[in-house]
Amino acid sequence: MTRVTQSMLSSNMLRNLNSSYNKMSKYQDMLNSGKVITRPSDDPVVAVKGMGYRVELDKNEQYKRNIREAHTWLDSTDEALDQVGSAMKRVKELIVQAANDTNTADDRQKINAEIKQIKQQLRDIANTKVGENYIFSGTHTSKPLYTDQTGPQNPAITTGAAGEIKINVFDGISTKLNTPGNDFFKEIDDFMGRVDTVLQSNATSEEISSALGLEMTDGGGGNIPALDGVYEKTLTLRAEVGARQNRVEMMENRLDVQAINVTKQKSLNEDTDYAETITQMVTQESIHQAALSVGAKVIQQTLVDFIR
Repeated sequence: MTRVTQSMLSSNMLRNLNSSYNKMSKYQDMLNSGKVITRPSDDPVVAVKGMGYRVELDKNEQYKRNIREAHTWLDSTDEALDQVGSAMKRVKELIVQAANDTNTADDRQKINAEIKQIKQQLRDIANTKVGENYIFSGTHTSKPLYTDQTGPQNPAITTGAAGEIKINVFDGISTKLNTPGNDFFKEIDDFMGRVDTVLQSNATSEEISSALGLEMTDGGGGNIPALDGVYEKTLTLRAEVGARQNRVEMMENRLDVQAINVTKQKSLNEDTDYAETITQMVTQESIHQAALSVGAKVIQQTLVDFIR
């Protein structure tokens, strides 16, 4: 039989009291910090899960920043195309007015002067920027679609600008930001040049209506579209942009829902349950007081007095 000495009883009591103090200290830390752990070593499983939830939330924030960028590009594109549509409507009104036989040659030149200004305005729209990026220049975002190096009436349209710019809006999901406008604005510019040529001539009203209402071929074997064709293409591009805007909005809603769910799981994983923790701490304090009371009876009275 093992002999139990007074020293062993004292050592066991002190060890148990120290363990009790550690438990109460842990509960106090949980109440003060609001977290079930204060260092990874407290519970590696909780720590690893918490890191995973934080990574998900960080990714979610980055996707939201990407979506804000996508909204800026798509909204700017939609507004620019809306301005193109309005400009083409005005061009149509002017062409109808010019085709009226009551107009003299001077009247038609005045009409043509406004049309030339609209042509320049359309070139300005083609050079729309978001920040420092030209949104209709494809992947050549640092270059304008039109430059005036050869004179304002003969802008140089950049080539090779049909690339798509995509941005991630969710895990494995990306959306196209830009609407390459090289071909689109070239068709508009060709048509506007054709209007200028017709109105500069002494064409009759029938010749004006016919020339500007039908698709024609240019000298290089390409086609110069009719006014209605240009306008319909504008509407088609706006519809495509609108569809992408709707998709981005749906992804934004999805990210909001995901952020709520991940935040909830993160809270369940590591946040302190105050009601439960307070109950456990009160229980531990009662156990600690009972241990002190028993220890006072186990240890010799003189020793207890000395400790006090």
